[in-house]
Amino acid sequence: MRPLRERIVVKARAGWMGMGRGAGSTALGLFQILPVFLCIFPSVTSPCKILKCNSEFWAATSGSHHLGTEEAPEFCTALRAYAHCTRRTARTCRGDLAYHSAVHGIDDLMVQHNCSKDGPTSQPRLRTLPPGDSQERSDSPEICHYEKSFHKHSAAPNYTHCGLFGDPHLRTFTDTFQTCKVQGAWPLIDNNYLNVQVTNTPVLPGSTATATSKLTIIFKSFQECVDQKVYQAEMDELPAAFADGSKNGGDKNGANSLKITEKVSGQHIEIQAKYIGTTIVVRQVGRYLTFAVRMPEEVVNAVEDRDSQGLYLCLRGCPLNQQIDFQTIRSAQATEGRARRKGPSLPAPPEAFTYETATAKCREKLPVEDLYFQSCVFDLLTTGDVNFMLAAYYAFEDVKMLHSNKDKLHLYERTRDLAPGNTAPSGTPPALWVALLCLSQCWLGLL
Repeated sequence: MRPLRERIVVKARAGWMGMGRGAGSTALGLFQILPVFLCIFPSVTSPCKILKCNSEFWAATSGSHHLGTEEAPEFCTALRAYAHCTRRTARTCRGDLAYHSAVHGIDDLMVQHNCSKDGPTSQPRLRTLPPGDSQERSDSPEICHYEKSFHKHSAAPNYTHCGLFGDPHLRTFTDTFQTCKVQGAWPLIDNNYLNVQVTNTPVLPGSTATATSKLTIIFKSFQECVDQKVYQAEMDELPAAFADGSKNGGDKNGANSLKITEKVSGQHIEIQAKYIGTTIVVRQVGRYLTFAVRMPEEVVNAVEDRDSQGLYLCLRGCPLNQQIDFQTIRSAQATEGRARRKGPSLPAPPEAFTYETATAKCREKLPVEDLYFQSCVFDLLTTGDVNFMLAAYYAFEDVKMLHSNKDKLHLYERTRDLAPGNTAPSGTPPALWVALLCLSQCWLGLL
């Protein structure tokens, strides 16, 4: 087994996924580049549901290399269901490169498998994989279990936590707590093992309040443990599988060191990446997403060029020009509430909260007036959406489960500071930097 330090510097390699027994190189090539499009153009795919169509088809055909010729009709049924799914989402996918690649790929596969366009289009089902398939292996090598790689007399790894929730509030790996604007696409984590990117959109048209509407996680290929896997969630779509329809790390011996588990259908999933000692929790609360992670410090700091990690939010925090002075806004809102009571009464919009009613509502779930409580009050005042109270509540529940230091669960002082060099370039959209980052990662995977 390689020493632990050697594990940390191993570079990831992308592992492209095939689908369908006997699929030709032309059709497969089109599908293999879909993750690249999803990575580089995240904003384009937001209203388009091609990802769901891809996942359903890949899930139905993931075991197709075991099929005999007598099961070709089943493959054609799944293919017709795939085509039907793309037609349903055609209007929202106009101009989407991944969508058009999928449509052309379907046509090629129809020809190669002699599938008729007329026939049953039942929804594709998940296959029950035969005994011995990688989805059920339990003989993972020791290197694929982070904690087991430590010797008995070695110091236990030190775990850290990062979380993002609400409008949006960020708790970094160093327990810095910030409220940020960060509209658009931003990287939360970017190290040698995985990338996490979020997209935040306005809660209401013209509103300054934003929340996380999309989340993409890329687990990089690692030795004999896992293939590259992509997980993507959007508003109203929290899949219980990776983008290829699988629920583990692929075909390698240590595939089960990466697993995804659905805790509550459509609301709560958990991803265990044992090969890097990491646990990720993703929730959908109301319409928006929350993110929480538990990760060893050694993995957190496994970056080739630390100076280039200026936009790695979980490590460095939000850039100064993206941070919100929460205390000033909260004081102004409380003063405004008192002034409103003294002046003429005006009709309040539905779901509007005053400072007092927001405080009372948040106290129902968060009795300790820490920063999670204050974030809850802030979000109710800025959005009027009671689901943001639940987002703060579940974010704190995740902290209790994931944080290694139980004395640091509650935070009371909001931090507004900045690591050297952590400034968003003025005049340059953050999404452009993220796109360039993703492009470089995807290009390396193709080499």
